[in-house]
Amino acid sequence: MVSSFLAAAVQLTSTPDLDANLTAAEEQIELAARRGAELVGLPENFAFMGDDQQRLQLAPDLAERCSRFLVTMARRYQVTLLGGGFPVPAAEGATFNRAELVSHEGQVLARYDKIHLFDVDLPDGNTYRESATVQPGDTLPPVVAVPGLGRIGLSICYDVRFPELYRHLAAHGADVLMVPAAFTAFTGKDHWQVLLQARAIENTAYVVAPAQTGVNHGRRQTHGHALVIDPWGTVLADAGVAPGLAVAPVDPGHGERVRAQMPSLRHRRPALF
Repeated sequence: MVSSFLAAAVQLTSTPDLDANLTAAEEQIELAARRGAELVGLPENFAFMGDDQQRLQLAPDLAERCSRFLVTMARRYQVTLLGGGFPVPAAEGATFNRAELVSHEGQVLARYDKIHLFDVDLPDGNTYRESATVQPGDTLPPVVAVPGLGRIGLSICYDVRFPELYRHLAAHGADVLMVPAAFTAFTGKDHWQVLLQARAIENTAYVVAPAQTGVNHGRRQTHGHALVIDPWGTVLADAGVAPGLAVAPVDPGHGERVRAQMPSLRHRRPALF
């Protein structure tokens, strides 16, 4: 049986300074634990947001430090902790963008390498080519049964624009969808909340979405508004635009009631598509 628990979506303004970023992340993890959160999510790029070439040079150290940090923090604060995305060496000249879910005992429960890469030309004049230095994963994200917390599905940032990925997670029983992100300010103002609400509503699942906020390096500005959303699409908590937390209860009973009232997952007819 899974009872109601608190989930926390952490909001950070990460920079190229690894030590400062990890210190800021720990401060928020501790605050979340003090508020009673049992599931805590860190945003994409929580340990490093900076120049691509610097990230490639630092990747071996970043990968080791991040994995060790997540295990240490999960044990220290007795939380199930998602590291929402950090660089791991891949092919020469590239990294994976990897999320890791760690139990309160320090056990790595799941890993996921981001499969959808952010290659866009925005109307504000900014161009992003994540694929220039990031190698996409080739495995669909996992759903992990965590004792006391239910079934947790992983994803990262740009994935949120691909509803079929979340149908996969829902089909594998996900009760909570984790969407750690570093959404741009330009796209975030129009798309961030509505996309997350859509993923919650169409899959009748909770969404926990940690976020980057503010100016991270150079002119790179992120949207903020880390969110916790319930299966009806109601925003339960919004961290605003400052570093901090969005904390709200995840109630499996509420999720079951919503699925009974709106059984759209059972009404699907995939054989017709």
